[in-house]
Order: sequence, then C-alpha cells, then structure tokens
Amino acid sequence: MKPICLEDGKVILIDQTLLPSELRYIECRDVECLARAIEELKVRGAPALGLAGAFGLALAAMGSKRMSKKGVLMDLEAAYDRLKRTRPTAVNLQWAMDRVLAAARTSDDPAKAALDEALRIYREDIEMNKALEKVGAELIKDGDVILTHCNAGSLATSGYGTAQGIIKEAFRQGRRISVFAGETRPLLQGARLTAFEMVRAGVPVTVITDSMAGFVMRNRGVTKVLVGADRIALNGDVANKIGTYGLAVLAKEHKIPFYVAAPTSTIDPAASSGSDIPIEYRKRGEIEFFNEKRVVPREADVLNPAFDITPASYIAGIVTEKGVLLPPLDRSIKGCIG
Repeated sequence: MKPICLEDGKVILIDQTLLPSELRYIECRDVECLARAIEELKVRGAPALGLAGAFGLALAAMGSKRMSKKGVLMDLEAAYDRLKRTRPTAVNLQWAMDRVLAAARTSDDPAKAALDEALRIYREDIEMNKALEKVGAELIKDGDVILTHCNAGSLATSGYGTAQGIIKEAFRQGRRISVFAGETRPLLQGARLTAFEMVRAGVPVTVITDSMAGFVMRNRGVTKVLVGADRIALNGDVANKIGTYGLAVLAKEHKIPFYVAAPTSTIDPAASSGSDIPIEYRKRGEIEFFNEKRVVPREADVLNPAFDITPASYIAGIVTEKGVLLPPLDRSIKGCIG
C-alpha cells in the first residue's frame, strides 16, 4: 500500500477513516486540504504525519505565485504554521517540516529545494522502515503471541511500518506467530486498521476490546507487547496512543516484555522526559457518539486525550533502524543519536 505520496503536483493519501469498509484515496492540491485531512485523521501515524508535513510544504512552494525567494519563503512559513497547528504530539511532523524549510532557506531555488527535500524524506522513511523491520524481526520467536495497540503499520508510514511492520516481516520469514489487536478506543485504529493490515498479510489476528488486555495476558499466552510511538524523550519516556501506558503497566505485572518500535526521527532532542511532550486533546464528540449514536448524556463531561506517556522504566527496548536500544534507555538513546 501507498498510504501517502506526492505525484503530479498533489498529495494522494488513503482516507483511513473509511477503512476497513472502503479503500478510497483523497487528492490534496493545497495546504488547507492536507491540514484538514490531518486534523480529521484521514492520515495519521507519526512517520506518515512527517511525510504529510514535508509534502505540504512542497505543495506550498510549488504553488506559490510569488516571484522572489523571499515571497516563496513567506508562503512556506505560512504553510508551516498552519500544518504545525494540526497535531502537536507526533514530533515527526515538525521534524520533517523543519528539514524542508531549512533546505528552502539555503537554496537560490526554494521551491525546487523544498520538493527535493520532501522526496528525500520519503525515500529515507522507506529505507528506515525496511531496516527497522529486519532489526525487530530478530526479537520475534516462533510461537510468539503478540499484543499490539493502535496502528503502527503500513498505513502509519510510507508503506512498510514500524511495530506491525516487524510482525509482518517476522511472519514473512516463517515464524508461526499470532496477534491480539486492541481495538483502540475511541476511534478504533486497532480494530479498523491493524486488523485490516494483518488480514491482508495473512497473519492470524484476534481483535479485543482495550479492557480485555489484562485477561489475554493472563489467559491467552501473550509473550510480547509491541507498540509504535509518536514521540520519544531523551530519557526513554514514550508518547503513544492513549491506552499504551496501561498496557505497559499490565505487561510489567505479568512479566511480559514491552517493546516500542519507531525510527530515530521520532526521538525528540528537545524533550528531556515525557513531561516535555505536549499531549493532544481531541473533540468530545469522538467519545459521545458510537456508530453515529449518542452513548454519553449531554450533561456529562468528557475527557479525550489522544496520547499518554509510558515511562522508560516499563520499556524492555526501543526498536529503531539502527538497532534495539536497551535499558538504561537514556544512555542508549544518547549513543544512538550522538
């Protein structure tokens, strides 16, 4: 699958809100279309958001009507500000846009430089994903039962995947494995997207509600928990989809290793710990309604954080394209990024 790409002057992406019932592509020819697609979760997943940001700036540069370098850069900076506001937690979005903007600022042809850098980021993501899959697959043993959360597969990246990419790679290598996919309320990325990917790949998958995680750890032989990440702090604390922290606590109680998979671009050098990571809060309607039916009284308050922080002390290792970072994670991360 190509969840997101830049072709013929437009960003083409899968509308992930329609999966698994319908596979439909959206074409965005301007930054506002792309920004709305990000806000509405039509495209999501940290690496894919990085690509969306990079492609968005390339669109702005190519579409600029200004004749001077200064004018093109003004359009780029406006696009940067709009896209940065869409989702604050996934660091890849800003990381990729910073690269594109820096390339444009140092070139006599900022539009060409922005496009070239965006396409370079896309190619790098493919290579990082492939390397990460192979590194992570070495952790997967024959007979493993893996519990995962949200979606960190092809749909969350350039088309290969991190956590679910590792699972698919291990399966391709002949490991007999099975997967429990937590549904991931409130928007069901595990049930809709991860199960969709596992079925397409032929990997045995069982969907569970998030509240069943403790039960399957105790009664269904779970051997590993494997999740993605939206931002990683220098001390090893990890921001990921809401519910990840609870899984880590349960995994520690049941003595099950808890692994995180993410490219090194997800490490945020500006975040010393998880307390430095901003948490996105989303609209109450995502919880108030289920299948377009109201399930929460209007008078009730609703809390809807999209992410939580898992402390480094709960994490057995972080799988990156450069290898598996092991505790103490602060030292491993420092050695990895220099």
